[in-house]
Amino acid sequence: MAQAPHAPPAGEPRAELERARAEPVRTPLSAKQWVWLALAGVALIAWPHVFDAPYQRHVLVMVFIYALMAQGWNVLAGYCGQISLGQAVYFGIGAYSAGFLYANYHISPWLGMLVGVGISVLVALAIGLPTFRLRGHYFAIATLVIGEIGHTLMLNWEFVGGATGVWIPIDRDSPWYSFQFHDNKLPNYYIGLGFLTAACLVVVWLERSKAGLYFRAIRDEPDAARSLGVDVTRYKLVAIMISAAFTAVAGAQFAQYVLVIDPETVFPLLLSILVVLMTMLGGIGTLWGPIIGAGVLFPLSEATRVWLGGTGGAEDLMIYGALILLISVFWPGGLLALLRRLFVRSGDA
Repeated sequence: MAQAPHAPPAGEPRAELERARAEPVRTPLSAKQWVWLALAGVALIAWPHVFDAPYQRHVLVMVFIYALMAQGWNVLAGYCGQISLGQAVYFGIGAYSAGFLYANYHISPWLGMLVGVGISVLVALAIGLPTFRLRGHYFAIATLVIGEIGHTLMLNWEFVGGATGVWIPIDRDSPWYSFQFHDNKLPNYYIGLGFLTAACLVVVWLERSKAGLYFRAIRDEPDAARSLGVDVTRYKLVAIMISAAFTAVAGAQFAQYVLVIDPETVFPLLLSILVVLMTMLGGIGTLWGPIIGAGVLFPLSEATRVWLGGTGGAEDLMIYGALILLISVFWPGGLLALLRRLFVRSGDA
């Protein structure tokens, strides 16, 4: 009888790495999972035709924009383990690139979006090269400071409007060129859904690729990954560039959707914190976590603001914070982990 091949000793880390490389990174989706995905896709496509009120469509458009931002942060922090508190910088660059170029030079926001992505990627490289030498909370503090520097810079940069910001002119004659759809929110809905779907496909590819394997190794054991030949700095830079690109696209769509941008709207620290909360609420380091977090947190913030805002007692902020606290304490894996647990229990029953 043929004997099983002799496994390399556990003390040989390079052999262990080769064995890990030979294993499938992620199991394929089951038939049941494909069915759920198909149903979710049909529901999202049909949603704006069933719930056709402008405000309902508006909420979903904003959820898509925030989910895209959260997915970008998730690539950097959830998969690669680099906690950034300066994501608003890339969001603001995307918003100002699309809005400023169109308002002042009548350059299509689609091209402005590409310019914003390019600038954001370069800024991400400039931020990452020096700060990736830092670890843990030191890196987070560094990104927070850089975000505040960007905010202050835009407040005082008169060339791009300073504190007044940019007022994007309304164009009803060429909606696709100007990326403005005033008569119907359906184009913004499907464009946002398309951007988010593309980002999710990139994340799925990362989860199944060698780069995604290296991301998780850097997140869990950076010293061990470096000792096994992984270029840690290189893959951190790849992660921050992908994160910046996603966030810049979200910023560009936001600018053309609201048509008024200023540093307090697209560069604030609160925006960076909100993206972190959305991802943590849904489930960090997962594909669906940022989407679930954005889908819960933005409608919740809108509802509490409408029902309780303006009372002077900050009840809306108390409810908002209490939910985050409860999820963090009792379900640290986020709502996605809670949903999985409920489905497992129902299946056992």
